[in-house]
Amino acid sequence: MLTRLHISNIVLIDKLNIEFGAGLNALTGETGAGKSILLDALALALGARSDAGLLRSGADTAQVIAEFENIGAEYLQPLQEHGIEISDELVLRRTLFADGKSKAWINDVPVSVKILKTVGDALVEIHGQFENHTLLDPATHIASLDEFATRLGPDGAGRTGGYAAVLTATKLAYGEWKSADKKLKELQELLKKSAEEREYLEHNVRELESLNPALGEEMELSSRRAQMMDAEKNAGILSDAKSALSGGGKGTAEQIFSAAHILERIKTDPNPYQPQIDKLYEAGGIIGEIAEQLSPLAMDIGDLESTEERLFALRAAARKHRVTVDELPDKLIEMREQLNAIDDSDASLKKLTAEVQTKKSEYDNYAAALSAARTAASKTLRAQILKELPDLKLGQADFEINIEQGQPSAIGTDAVTFMIKTNPGSNFAPLHKIASGGELARFMLALRVVLMGDKTGAKTYIFDEVDSGISGATAAAVGERLARLAAEGQALVITHSAQVAGHADKHYLIKKSSTTTDTTTTVDEIDGNPRILEIARIISGEKITDESVASAKQLLKK
Repeated sequence: MLTRLHISNIVLIDKLNIEFGAGLNALTGETGAGKSILLDALALALGARSDAGLLRSGADTAQVIAEFENIGAEYLQPLQEHGIEISDELVLRRTLFADGKSKAWINDVPVSVKILKTVGDALVEIHGQFENHTLLDPATHIASLDEFATRLGPDGAGRTGGYAAVLTATKLAYGEWKSADKKLKELQELLKKSAEEREYLEHNVRELESLNPALGEEMELSSRRAQMMDAEKNAGILSDAKSALSGGGKGTAEQIFSAAHILERIKTDPNPYQPQIDKLYEAGGIIGEIAEQLSPLAMDIGDLESTEERLFALRAAARKHRVTVDELPDKLIEMREQLNAIDDSDASLKKLTAEVQTKKSEYDNYAAALSAARTAASKTLRAQILKELPDLKLGQADFEINIEQGQPSAIGTDAVTFMIKTNPGSNFAPLHKIASGGELARFMLALRVVLMGDKTGAKTYIFDEVDSGISGATAAAVGERLARLAAEGQALVITHSAQVAGHADKHYLIKKSSTTTDTTTTVDEIDGNPRILEIARIISGEKITDESVASAKQLLKK
């Protein structure tokens, strides 16, 4: 529901703040007061194309803010898709610049004008010069008929739930049919591809089976190879160390023993170097013992070559199949399953083909039942709308619902189009091809009133020109239907009809005031005597009479 509209620097409007209420809101005023400017401004906030001509003279920027409350969850999908936080209040803001460019926000989140329009169209339906009402789009007709039929029941007897059950069953059957059909196509594609590559698959399976890869084997082989390569290097190092201690020529131990022998030849008795001689013998013995212990660590490095062959073979296979070595066992299983699928192709193909046929048959049955229910509901919808037309001065008009065979979908096989003709002898034409104006606005009012039924309205409906060319009882009928449409929601009507204005829950007067240097449009809510005088003005014109005042009071009393 539109609760507030803030406008600044739009044509004749300097600054304007309007608070709207639930139910029917009427806006009246003399011709040229600026009623169309309000629609221009609101349309801008709802995503209409920007126009630098809307900018008030002397202003650099203009801004329109439309605030909404009590937003139905079904209208907020565009917001959820673009990450806009959803709350009880929704604020649409548009700023217009002198070069004709503009910026848009929803709940202070910058958005494109396209997103703003998508959200605006979901929130507000304007019947008039902007024609953004969804019912002019044939793609919405089937959903509108389904909503009506859901309330009505599949047999037209007013039973609830039956039509919804058939619609739900059709959606489920369509999903199951398409799911089975997808599996069949995937199997057919797989079998076609696999059959062409059978020889290649068999070769690869034999190759991997012979290789017999195991999970974690690459890491184990790589670690073992590294250890064996280190052991081979270490053996050479140990050999050099041992040679240095006791190896070729004179080893370290032999040199020490030789030094001790030389010292023993000293003639002094006792030998003054005997302690040193003893230590040399001890050191030589230790070094000899160490040399004996410098043997290679116990490791079989003889299978280094076979380990490397195995490791390299696994890695080559992984590169060939574009997987890791650890994924080779799964790749083998996958290729075996492909070969098994080829072997079992006839049985699998027959089973899936039969399943698709069964699911398709079930869907066709539900779709046929849904189509029959739609046809029955369309006759009831036509009858109810035709009952509304005479009171709206559309007694010569006719309405029908064209249901043709369409492409199968989750909502059946029907293509639904609302068709009207405005004069006897003319041909029916799709709703969106009928000329705009008061006649179409009244027809759309009738259509909306019937389609709404007992449903609580979440949209805001705006009607302009709906009272064009009518008066008296016809205008009263328009006002009564606008009030019905707005009873559980909200409607705004720009009107020149006292009968329409008399049905409003809230009444706003649009006035234009001028000075020698400026002209400004203002909007004020009126009630009591000011409202009586405004309705009297609409009845009698510029000169308000006692009779017009009495008539205005009588209209408001009704």
